[in-house]
Amino acid sequence: MKVEHNISRLKQLLKMYKLSATEFLSKISEGLKNSITEKDVFSDKIEIAHLKRIDKIFEKGIHYYLDPKAPENSKEASVFFRKESFGTDLNFRAKKVVSQFEELKISISAISKLAELDTNRKVPKFSINDNPEKVADEFRKLLYPKFTNIRRDFLKSLISKLAEHNILVFEFVETHSRKEKANIDGFFLKPNVIVLKRHQSFRREIFTLAHELAHFLLEKEEIELLNYEVMADKHLSSIERWCNDFAYYFLIGEYGKIIKKLDPANASNDYHFDLIESISDNTHLSQIALFTRLLFQNQISQSNYNKVRNDFEEQFKKYQEEKEREKEIQKEKGIKQRGSVAKPISSPLFVSTIQAAFYEGIINEYEVCKKLNIKPEKLDKFIQ
Repeated sequence: MKVEHNISRLKQLLKMYKLSATEFLSKISEGLKNSITEKDVFSDKIEIAHLKRIDKIFEKGIHYYLDPKAPENSKEASVFFRKESFGTDLNFRAKKVVSQFEELKISISAISKLAELDTNRKVPKFSINDNPEKVADEFRKLLYPKFTNIRRDFLKSLISKLAEHNILVFEFVETHSRKEKANIDGFFLKPNVIVLKRHQSFRREIFTLAHELAHFLLEKEEIELLNYEVMADKHLSSIERWCNDFAYYFLIGEYGKIIKKLDPANASNDYHFDLIESISDNTHLSQIALFTRLLFQNQISQSNYNKVRNDFEEQFKKYQEEKEREKEIQKEKGIKQRGSVAKPISSPLFVSTIQAAFYEGIINEYEVCKKLNIKPEKLDKFIQ
C-alpha cells in the first residue's frame, strides 16, 4: 500500500543528520535482498513498509512524514542548524539523542509559555575573559549542594540546585542491548537545557554536569565526549579550557589550595597517591582528573602522568574483566542475570513544569505519564 508523504520533511532530516542519500538508503535497506532505491523513497507516493523502515531510524512517528506542513529549518529548530561542527565527531545515535532532547526542549518551552511559568535566566552570562576560578567560587556558594559521599545522591542534589535557578538537567540511559551507543557524555542546548549520559561512574557524570554548567554560563552550545587524554591537551580551545577549569574549581573547593602547594608528583613521593585518593573521595573529582590538573599545572611530568594514567586504565581493565568472568560463572551455573534498566534522574524543574501544565488544563493525564515516563498507576504520586 502506498501513501502520499511530505518529501521535504524527509530531506530536512537528512540535512539535520548530515546523511547522504546513499548512506540513508543503505540504512533503511539493511537486511533486505533488494535494496530500497531513491525512486522508492523520493517519489510523491511511498510504500507504508518503507515509511516504517525510515521511522525505525528517525523515530518521529509515521504521522510526521505524512504531515503536509513544511518542516521547520530555522536555527531555533535544531542545534545542527545553529552550529556546523562540535567537539566530538558525533555518531548517528548521538545525533538522535540530541534531536530528541531538542524536541523535548521546544515542547517544554511551549508548555511553560501556556502555563505562564517564569523561565527567564536567573544568573548572569560570562565570557572567557572572566576568571573561571573566581566564577566557580561564586557559583559554589550559590549552587553547590550539601556534600555526601554517595555520588548518585550528590548528583541528584546538584540537579535540584540547578532547577532552583531555571536550569533543566536531563539524564539519558543507554540499554546494554543497543548496538550503537551515543559517543557523547553530555551537551548544553540554549537557553537552559543540560543533558547527561548515565555512566557507571557517577564521578564522570558529576564532572560532565559541572563542565556543561560552564557552557551554560558562557551561553556556548556544545555536544561532546569528555576524554581525559583530550582534557590534558594544553592546546584545547579557549572555551573548552575555560569550561574544564570552571568544573575543576567548582568541584575542588578549598582542597584546591592543597593541590596548588603539592611538590611535583613522582616515584619518590609515591605520586601523592594517598592524598589524591582522599581528595577524590571528598570532592567527587576522579583521581585521574586530579592528576590531569597536576599535569596542567606542571606538577607532574608528562612521562609520569602517562605512567599513572596507564596504571588506572590497567586497573579498570582488570575490574571489567573480573565482572565479565563473574557473569560467565553465573551463566554456567544457570543463574539468571537480573536487573531492570536504570531510571534517569528527573529534574524537579521538569516535574513541576509538567504538573503546572496539567493543573492549568494544558496537558492531560496521558501526556503527563508520557512526559514523565511513568505508569498510569503511579500518576497519583505526581498529581493530586
